This record gives sequence, structure tokens and C-alpha cells, in this order.
Amino acid sequence: MPAFVKRRSPTIPHSSLRPPLFTSSFIFRLHRILATNTLISRSGPGVDTISCTGMAPCANMGGLYSIITLVITRPCTNEELAEIGATTSVFPFNDRMYDYLAATKRKDIGDFARGYASELRADEGAEYDQLIELNLSELEPHINGPFTPDLGTPISKFSQAVKENGWPEELKVGLIGSCTNSSYEDMSRAASIARDALDHGLKAKAALTVTPGSEQIRATIARDGQLKTFEEFGGMVLANACGPCIGQWDRQDVKKGEANSILSSYNRNFTGRNDGNPATHSFVTSPDLVVALTIAGSLHFNPLTDKLKDKDGNEFLLKPPTGDGLPVRGYDPGNNTYQAPPKDRMGVTVQVTPTSDRLQVLQPFQPWNGKDVKDIPILIKAKGKTTTDHISMAGPWLKYRGHLDNISNNMLIGAINEANDEANKIKNFTTGDWDAVPAVARDYKKDPIKWVVIGDWNYGEGSSREHAALEPRHLGGLAIVTRSFARIHETNLKKQGMLPLTFADPADYDKIKPDDKVDILCTQLAVGEPITMVVHPKDGKSFEVPLQHTFNEAQIEWFRNGSALNTMAKTA
Repeated sequence: MPAFVKRRSPTIPHSSLRPPLFTSSFIFRLHRILATNTLISRSGPGVDTISCTGMAPCANMGGLYSIITLVITRPCTNEELAEIGATTSVFPFNDRMYDYLAATKRKDIGDFARGYASELRADEGAEYDQLIELNLSELEPHINGPFTPDLGTPISKFSQAVKENGWPEELKVGLIGSCTNSSYEDMSRAASIARDALDHGLKAKAALTVTPGSEQIRATIARDGQLKTFEEFGGMVLANACGPCIGQWDRQDVKKGEANSILSSYNRNFTGRNDGNPATHSFVTSPDLVVALTIAGSLHFNPLTDKLKDKDGNEFLLKPPTGDGLPVRGYDPGNNTYQAPPKDRMGVTVQVTPTSDRLQVLQPFQPWNGKDVKDIPILIKAKGKTTTDHISMAGPWLKYRGHLDNISNNMLIGAINEANDEANKIKNFTTGDWDAVPAVARDYKKDPIKWVVIGDWNYGEGSSREHAALEPRHLGGLAIVTRSFARIHETNLKKQGMLPLTFADPADYDKIKPDDKVDILCTQLAVGEPITMVVHPKDGKSFEVPLQHTFNEAQIEWFRNGSALNTMAKTA
């Protein structure tokens, strides 16, 4: 049962937010407080000082599906995940949401919501498992990382942390934008920092990239001047896309394996995610702080207290960032790139050449045969953090995203094998040889031999990419057994006809050895009932391990039929 957490923000005037603090600082602070499996309800007078687009990243980075009062304020995608492990993050409906709806041509929805505003908030006297009170006037900006978004350090202590941990001190690149922290307000506040530097004759020492969050944002900040400010500051404006956040970055300034530091306002900073370099120390923070630190080009710079020297050698302190929550002149929709589908869709034939290495027609997965599966190998016992970046890397692999067989060659190549503490090197039990994870899985599949993966805590956290679930299914996997799952990945595995299972006792993870074989008693699968895994050690007596699951009746049908798509086709 998820824990219900209430986060209350005491009232403060908006102008008293400590520079360069913005709403992403809330979530970076919560990273240090909350655990997984929580439902967050936000309240308090301070909430009304936050713009709607300021609430969005708080929910984005604090809930699996970014719910801002029934998701009526803006569309949300599965990509918006639980960076703090929360299942849901909710704000009460208020005037800031109404203003955003009106500004985005959805005033009718705003009027409707206002009529039910009393229902779109927490019940009076509701009880919570935990109450967290954050005083916005006292909250200090944080920088989180490296290599994980849940390692947070307040800016006042960050320089010392850099020294103590031996992190590369020079800031090589600052990156702002992408889907998160790229609203008009975000860009305006970040641009105000850049403008302050320019007015003192300074530009960015570190490289800076700017990725507009949408065509509407790009067009609006181009019209209102923020884009020009970034370019004058030395920034490079990228396309409206995922960009470096998902590894679409052909980085040339450092060699692979060279230790360096980058700072972004993205919501994920896992090892190698942005540039494919496992030695890159990636940190995340607010857009304001990113731009401020690029001026100094150093992780030791604290823009709240440290002074810079202007072009004449005079010292100055950066001004607090400023920016409107909504554009005064309204949004510019920009270029209309929508392409309507053909009216006669059923008459369209999609032809894919069989020699293509980028496109492949998907074939339905085979349904379950109705039997228990016995004496199958553990493909890999993953040790420690196993994100969807470890399971299905992005970056250069994205060109194969339309070809399931080819992109499956990246399956679990980033996961650390407990047997040898190495990535992408596992033992093939049929040959005794050590090989890459996808190669061993393919060898098992051709025999055919089903296999399982043993995972650690929060397996599958990170981007909600479908390929991380498609690939194990395609290469013959049956089940993923973990201490715990990131909820979206767990659901994605179910959709592809796999069994995401958790240890009833998480300590049982330690009883499993990478060279063990197991039985999965699939016939026991029923709503609310445990499943037994029988473990056959290479040397020793077999023993049973109880497993749990979260399947409902409809999801059990997905497993029986081979996938959710098979079930849909069956009932169509």
C-alpha cells in the first residue's frame, strides 16, 4: 500500500524566493527525503505563489504520471517519471492553473474546473502517513548527482562536496531545456541570468546548450528575445527534441573515458546517459543555476554568495533571476508541423523492405503454453542500480528503435553482473563461455530455453521506454524477479507478456547465485496470490522462494495471451 505524503508550503510572497531558487529546487530537496511508493499531495498558501508551469516539473519529477489535479492543466506522458519514487504527485486546482489554461486556449476547461474547485483539493481533515513542511523562503537550491538524481547537495555545501569527493571541478558544459524545466518561465529566468552577465561584459566560460521544450516555447522566446540573449551569451540552441537528455549528443570536446563534469536541468543523470561517456560526472539542478555556473565555468561557484568580476575587473553579485509565468503577449504557436493521417487508414499498406536495419514489422509474441517453467537459467543477476538506461541504452541505439531485433543487441549491456562486477559479460551455461548479454540470450532462445533476470531495488527506474520491456520478451525472457520495481517498467513488462515478480522477503535476493537454475510456477498466477520460485543451486539442495506480484485479472490475460496487444487483437 503506498504511503500518502502531504507536502505543505507556508505562505510567502513570490518575490522573496531566494535567488536563483525555482520550483525544481523543491524536488531536488524532496529527493533527499522521500522513498519509493508514495502518493504526494501538495498544499499550503505557498502553493499559490507557484506558476502552473512551475508546478509541472515538481509533479514531473515527483510522480510516475505527472498528475496536476486530474491532469487537466497539461498533457502528460509516461516519460514523466518518479525521480523521487512517488507513484502520484498532486497539486490542488488554483488560479495559477486557470490562468495557464486560459493562456493555452483551454479557458472552457478552466471554467469547468473552477465550478468543481472545492472537489479538486484535499479533503478537510484528511490524514497522511507523513507531513513534510518546506518553507519556500528558507529552501536552499540544490545540485543533485553525479550519476544519480537522488544524491542531493545544497549549494552552500556543494563546493566542499566537490573537493571531498574528487569530482572534476571545471564545468565543461551546461545544458538546459528538453521536456522538463523548459517552460516560458524557466527560459525567461535563465535568460535573465545570462542578460545580467552580458550587461557586465561577460559570456559563458563553459559551453551552453539550450533545447526548447516545444515549438511553441521556441517560437515565443524567439519573439520575446530570450533566444537571442542565449545566443549572445554563447549558447547553442538545439532542435525541439530530447537531445542530449536521451544521449542524442555527438560530443567532441572530451574523449570517452575522460573524467569531466556537466550540469543540466534535465530530470535524469544516470551514468553515460547524456554523452555515452561513463566518466562524465553529470549533475542536475534548476535552469537558473545551470546558466549561473556556466558564467564561472566552475563547480565551486555559488551564485548566492560568490562575486564575479566584470569586464573592467569590478566585482558584482548576480541579480536574482526574473521571469513571467506566462508571456504577456501570449504564446506564439510557431510552425504547424502536424500531418493528418489519411482518411482511409484501412486502405493503407505499409511496406517495409526486409533488408532494412532500421525498420522491422513486429510479429505477435507467442501466448503462454499453460505450464510451469522448470530448470531455466538466470541470464544475469543484476547488482545495484539497474535503470532503463542500463536495460536499453538510448543515444546511438535510437536509430534502431523501429527494428526490435537490432535494438535488442543493447539489452542489459549496462547492467552490472554480480558474478564478476562487470557489465555485458555473463556466463553461458550451455557452453561455459563468457559472452555479451544479448548474445547469450540469443543462444538460449534458439534452443529454445527460457530465462529469468534477478534484479535489485527499484529495477527499471528512469525513462519509461518500451524497448526495455520489449527486448527481454523478444530474446526469450520469461520473468524479471527483483527486490522492487519502478512502477512504469513493471507495467510495461506486463504489457509484453512477461512476469515482473518481487521477492516476498527482499533478503532472498542474496540467496540467489548467478549460476543457479530456477522453476517458475506460472500456473499459480492469480490475483493477490503468491507465486513460488524453486531455486536449484549448482552445488546444494533446492529450496523455495515465495514471490509476489501486482497483476490484476486483465493483466493476467495479457500474460496468458502473450501480450496486451495480443489480447486487444483477440477481443477486437
